[in-house]
Amino acid sequence: MPDIINIIDNEPLWIPSVEQILNSNMTKYMNFVNDKYYFKFIDYEELYDWSINEIEDFWESIWEFAGIIHSKSYNNVLLERKMPGAIWFEGAQLNFAENLLKFRDDSIAIIHIQERAETLKITYKELYSKVAVFASGLKKNGVKPGDKVCAYISNIPEAVIAMLATTSMGAIWSSTSPDFGLQGVLDRFGQINPKILIAVNGYTYNGTDYDCMEKIKEITNQLDDLSKVVIIPKIQSNVTLSSKDIYWEDFVDNNSDKIEFEQLPFSHPIYIMFSSGTTGVPKCIVHSAGGTLLQHFKELSLHTNLNRKDIIMYFTTCGWMMWNWLVSSLNIGASVVLYDGSPTFPHPAILWKQVEKEKINIFGTSPKFLSFCRKGNISPKETFDLSSLNTILSTGSPLSDNDFRWVYSDIKEALRLSSISGGTDIISCFMLGNPNLPVYTEEIQCRGLGMKVEAWDEKGNSVIDEKGELVCTLPFVSMPIYFLNDPDNETYFNSYFNFYKGVWRHGDYISISNNGGVVVYGRSDAILNPGGVRIGTAEIYRVVEGIQEISDSIVVGQPKDNDIRVVLFVVLKPGFELTNELDKKIRNKIREELTPRHLPQIIKQIMEVPVTLNGKKVEIAVSKILNGEQIPNMSALLNPLSLTQFEGIL
Repeated sequence: MPDIINIIDNEPLWIPSVEQILNSNMTKYMNFVNDKYYFKFIDYEELYDWSINEIEDFWESIWEFAGIIHSKSYNNVLLERKMPGAIWFEGAQLNFAENLLKFRDDSIAIIHIQERAETLKITYKELYSKVAVFASGLKKNGVKPGDKVCAYISNIPEAVIAMLATTSMGAIWSSTSPDFGLQGVLDRFGQINPKILIAVNGYTYNGTDYDCMEKIKEITNQLDDLSKVVIIPKIQSNVTLSSKDIYWEDFVDNNSDKIEFEQLPFSHPIYIMFSSGTTGVPKCIVHSAGGTLLQHFKELSLHTNLNRKDIIMYFTTCGWMMWNWLVSSLNIGASVVLYDGSPTFPHPAILWKQVEKEKINIFGTSPKFLSFCRKGNISPKETFDLSSLNTILSTGSPLSDNDFRWVYSDIKEALRLSSISGGTDIISCFMLGNPNLPVYTEEIQCRGLGMKVEAWDEKGNSVIDEKGELVCTLPFVSMPIYFLNDPDNETYFNSYFNFYKGVWRHGDYISISNNGGVVVYGRSDAILNPGGVRIGTAEIYRVVEGIQEISDSIVVGQPKDNDIRVVLFVVLKPGFELTNELDKKIRNKIREELTPRHLPQIIKQIMEVPVTLNGKKVEIAVSKILNGEQIPNMSALLNPLSLTQFEGIL
């Protein structure tokens, strides 16, 4: 049996009180289901089992509990339990933006925090008005249902306004952040060929202004069907506008005060998301209005316990699916914090300062940021008033034991730390938090309602307390409806269903504990296999990056002598070198906390870990370099030059 961390024997780091459980949205939903179906569910395990066995009843109950605004009801919740090809809520007519703009009062919808600028607050009433005038501008420029609108934009209110205006009229939205390189943008928008491009003329990061106008000109010159470029002035720029360019304020110069929400099928597309593109041009993943709406409501309301009075922030860019997820908080009526800038400028604790200042209740970040704070000896609770904070969300990679424990020792004891995991492919989560369950170190609290997630061993058997492939064996509403430029669905099928027929294979390596929690060990395509033993890369990262001298690491498997040898590369903190003593310390730590099987044969020091544009380590790209292979799409990397350090390193 594979070695795994026995988390169940650990003491929980946090346990919800009886009062918290009774008042949670999860309990309110459970009571709703009990009344509707005359059940007597008493805990999450029973509720979850029902949600995956009766998926039609479950998703119908979410539709009703969420109070989805619609003009026409559905004929069938699910026509057939099959993947791919599941058709959800056939016959329903609705509009995504209408559901996110159902509140039109004076409560705060958006709080915008930007480097070197005053904080801006927009009410729900003001947001509706701003969307109305931008939608009118789109309509005047010939945008109609099915057209594409792309945005090269930072995390600013204009991004939310333009997205809502786009989806209100049935057009399709896609965005990237302005730190993307030229080729990275063209690899994405070039496949979409949008009718309208919205772009910031520049952005500020770490106290420095970056002018984007020359890059925007290059982008627009290569988008054949582009009719208009809406420029949002954010910095001083000397670059003149082209004939297609129009400033935001001129584009919205109209008196429209009402939005005509186009009523469209449940499966009508609203978002085009992108795969990382490390193995080629990014895939264009298309998501539906209804599926995104229901899934995000379930995750934000039930699993995150978001309420109308809450203020929620997730540190993200518009090029990551967490931005789309965050903006869906408007459907709950919460206040959404848009943070545009560096998480460490003008000082390393600036985000914790914003939690105090804006009285943020739910704060989302990455394991890398939490690790940065821990290794920098930052103790937010000693400096800031974090009384408003009740939940921390973390995603992007597995969260280590050291970071779990640091949160409870240096941020707050009375806090729910929710590690969550899913992806762009499903614009949501397979595993995430739960206000009714305890938190155990290194463990995601539960599998999401309605998501029949299992760990399958090499023989295709579902296993508990053993490592296996993450699969989902029944359809769910937020599956992509199709890939762009994939008329026969061949790429779509090969991405998820060519390994197990009729079963979604996600590409993560996980174990499910007896109490229903989940541990993620990394991407299954990056699994190490020395001596035939499968090892997840995250297992090694958890240990290695807990060593004080190490700031980052990447581990790969390399074929050698008819076997796979484990090679570990480490980035050291300033002032340290990879001495024999530190090499020995690393090996001893791995042997003590894991097993001798996890020991790397080689440890090398590097300057920087190569990552995707969304900050994920690219083990496969490093493996290719070590084996003398070419990387097909360097523009998918945030720091492509970092790969050169691996050439001839072994």
